[in-house]
Amino acid sequence: MNRVKQLLLGLGFAVIGMSIVALPVAAAGYDSTTEALIQSLNLKLLYVAVPITILVEGILIYTVWRFRNNDDPKPTKENRRLEITWTVATAIILLFVGVASYQVLALPAVTATPQVTDSEQANATEVTVVGQQFLWTFKYPEENVTSRGTLVLPANRTVYLNITSRDVIHSVHIPELGLKQDAVPGQYNLLRTTPTSQGTYQLYCAEYCGVGHSQMTATVKVVSYDEYQQWLEDQKQSQ
Repeated sequence: MNRVKQLLLGLGFAVIGMSIVALPVAAAGYDSTTEALIQSLNLKLLYVAVPITILVEGILIYTVWRFRNNDDPKPTKENRRLEITWTVATAIILLFVGVASYQVLALPAVTATPQVTDSEQANATEVTVVGQQFLWTFKYPEENVTSRGTLVLPANRTVYLNITSRDVIHSVHIPELGLKQDAVPGQYNLLRTTPTSQGTYQLYCAEYCGVGHSQMTATVKVVSYDEYQQWLEDQKQSQ
């Protein structure tokens, strides 16, 4: 077996090894429909990026090793067929990345929009999220309930988060649910999602907003619909 075949064989094993490590991590369970869309896009891009990275780095290492004792390097000769090949290949890869990204980033479940229509509100939970130094307030307008520091959501139901701020710019960030959106004074930004896993998650402020920024967190609880209804009743009685 010559050296070129050994190199190609090594690259093949490296691609398989990195795929075994990286792809299952990207394909782990999802806690919301938004996270599922984002992670599925990451997985598609990994399928393209991992082989290209291994191929480029392999060629680079081979070239350095192959010509390590060459004290009289010659300029590369023009090869029109090779130049056309890698130009077309690059164009195809960029087209794939652009189309795949647009198909996900253009969806309402990923990108914030100004408002929700009446038809979309049916059977959905709507929460107004208000940021102010250094506290998060959650209002449930249809239930006349207000909660501070804790956001409770029903699992497997569409949720609309209308996000705004009373003072400076904040940012809602719930990494495990794939949610992130700025809270801007005098403006409402809408996030749509459907939590699919019950559990407790952390909400962070992702925009520096003052000396207490690091303390501006909240707890997000995703519970069953019955538990959610019971929590609303408890809040109504205590307010």
